[in-house]
Amino acid sequence: MSFNIALSGIAAAQKDLNTTANNIANVNSIGFKESRAEFADVYANSIFANSKTAVGGGATTSQVAQQFHQGSLQFTNNALDMAINGGGFFVTSSGLSSQDLSYTRAGAFKVDANSYLVDSQGNFLQTFEVDKDGNSTSVSLTETKPVRIPDTAGSPKKTENIGIQMNLNAGDPTYDPALFDPLDRDTYNNSTAVTMYDSLGEPHVMTTYFVRPPDAAYNGESNWVAFYAVDGKQVDLAGATATYQTDTNGDGTADGTGNAETAGGWKGAVVKFNELGSHTGTNPDPIVTVTLGNGGADVLGPGTDGSQTLTIDFEAPTQYASAFEVTELTQDGTTVGRLTNVEVGADGLINASYSNGATVALARVALARFANEQGLTQVGNTSWKASLDSGEALAGEANSGTFGSVRSSALEQSNVDLTTELVDLISAQRNFQANSRTLEVNNTLQQTVLQIR
Repeated sequence: MSFNIALSGIAAAQKDLNTTANNIANVNSIGFKESRAEFADVYANSIFANSKTAVGGGATTSQVAQQFHQGSLQFTNNALDMAINGGGFFVTSSGLSSQDLSYTRAGAFKVDANSYLVDSQGNFLQTFEVDKDGNSTSVSLTETKPVRIPDTAGSPKKTENIGIQMNLNAGDPTYDPALFDPLDRDTYNNSTAVTMYDSLGEPHVMTTYFVRPPDAAYNGESNWVAFYAVDGKQVDLAGATATYQTDTNGDGTADGTGNAETAGGWKGAVVKFNELGSHTGTNPDPIVTVTLGNGGADVLGPGTDGSQTLTIDFEAPTQYASAFEVTELTQDGTTVGRLTNVEVGADGLINASYSNGATVALARVALARFANEQGLTQVGNTSWKASLDSGEALAGEANSGTFGSVRSSALEQSNVDLTTELVDLISAQRNFQANSRTLEVNNTLQQTVLQIR
């Protein structure tokens, strides 16, 4: 009997040593949760036995329980590294359409050859689908999917509308619009340019030239002429009259017209301001360029949409006695965007930024929690699976309810306290030695009995 008791003590001490050694071995494993060996005494008795004199039968291992308290966060320079600050687990699957889910706190994710987010074992990170505003469409584990980060965003969109807001200097010298030459800086006052896109997403530069004509002020109203070019080539204006009113005799009334068309065929738009420097109208309004080339070939290049037109709108321009200044330039075209950045918010929303200025909400990281975390079944690689003891996985979004927040560019370190483990190692060693001594004493006693003559 005493042999078995000593052997059970040695086995318990060995189990304690193994558990401690495993904790120490994984002190640098990301997302690892330490284990604690829990023991119980062995006691057997019957209804007719004297319990006051009964001796226990030794010790047994009742459970090796994992401890799921928070590990410290280690910050990195990789935006795809994620840590959960609080409760919950990341959800991963072994295949794109697999529902064999695993749960982990290790958030060292990366992009695989097909641009999917995976962990170091190639398991796919599961996410909730979102709409264009980043709101989850469903919060259910059965609806989660792997997330793919596209290298490009959208198809090209040709520019249709351009907005310009600026101040034209009321004290600028005057030039004859009929002599305007975009290659001669002495024939116009100022210019500004904006990048526009054709139907194939190719960028082009649209330039606006401003000319202040002579004798173009009367009754407090002033006229300017605006000319347009795309990549240095003239663009025609729909509805332009190519004339503006002038005050030739200086009596404050309009008594003549000026020519807003050059000898080279450039036809300008007339922009009008009152005595307060406020915009009173444009002819034509809005300004529309009706021709960007012969089938797009002359200005935009072959293969583009030759019917592309531009609507140019002056957004509250002014004419003050201050320097020429452009305060806003807008256009609604886009080219194909290339991936420039990926960000993960505290709520788990994954946003991708592209070179065309687009920001796309891709998905939201799915989190799961359990009624009994210690009931989870270990499967290695710092991952667990649900079991009857753990209960069903409950899905949810980060930063809501009992779920923690997601920290991007961070990893959760092992929650093993190395100092405590070293103390436990010494204690387990002493227990092993003591039980071995018990076994040795029992052996000595039996040898003594056998030697009695």
